[in-house]
Amino acid sequence: MSVFPFIEAEKLQRRNVVKACELLEVSRSAFYSWHQHLPSARQVADDELGELIESIYDESRGTYGWPRVHEQLRHDGVHAGGKRVARIMRQRGLIGRCRRRWTRTTISDPETRAVDLLQRAFGPGTVELDRVYVGDITYIWTWEGWLYLATVIDLASRRVVGWAMADHMRAEFVCDALRMAIDNRRPAPGAMFHSDRGTQYTSTEFTDLLGEHEMIQSLSRPRQCWDNAVAESFFSSLKVELIHRQSWATRAQARRAVFDYIEVFFNRKRLHSSLGYLTPAAYETKINNHTAAHAA
Repeated sequence: MSVFPFIEAEKLQRRNVVKACELLEVSRSAFYSWHQHLPSARQVADDELGELIESIYDESRGTYGWPRVHEQLRHDGVHAGGKRVARIMRQRGLIGRCRRRWTRTTISDPETRAVDLLQRAFGPGTVELDRVYVGDITYIWTWEGWLYLATVIDLASRRVVGWAMADHMRAEFVCDALRMAIDNRRPAPGAMFHSDRGTQYTSTEFTDLLGEHEMIQSLSRPRQCWDNAVAESFFSSLKVELIHRQSWATRAQARRAVFDYIEVFFNRKRLHSSLGYLTPAAYETKINNHTAAHAA
């Protein structure tokens, strides 16, 4: 085979390089230096770490900022500084979801005599599992109208142990959420249920249900939303990480998404900063194992 075609191809390539250098106003030596450049070991390591970070970010459904990504890497045995993780996420355009201000939904009952027994003792470790539950109501807009969600959260583990969804805000709706928690967890007599002073929670139907299971009622003080901050915090995460990210055509579509968020993601996969970056399920396992070890 003749070598002339290859020689002509090389000449054409050199001419193209000369034209490109003239257009970009750079020397040919600079061009060839750039062209032959190999990535440094640091760049290779950042690329590999970036792939792990993107995988964790995708697993979080695009919700984790760098602190949770950093903690998940640590759980996976990958050692990397927080600033490095933040830099790589910024370079790759990976942005966590941040919270918005929250709107109250329940109507306060000024006549109730129940008091705040919880006194904002929210920190994990201050109570045992299934000794204090907190509850609240939020709403989700769909093209069919409002869908209302009531939740019951175990204060010790931040796990959502009961929930109910309906197209109304009658007392039976919050009773259904509490019944689910009781059926799932079987709390011993004397457990506390804390909520705001909404009429659903002060209704005869709900207070009778508490009495039937020997539970003590605690209510936030009037106009003190931070008295029920744990329940409010969950709804804030739900809105930012799921509800506000798309529109919902039907209530059934929103129901399925909320179920998946609570049972698949929040309770079992989402790292919780107040739990030392464990999931609620993992935190409960840790507590149960610790209790069993001390009992042995």
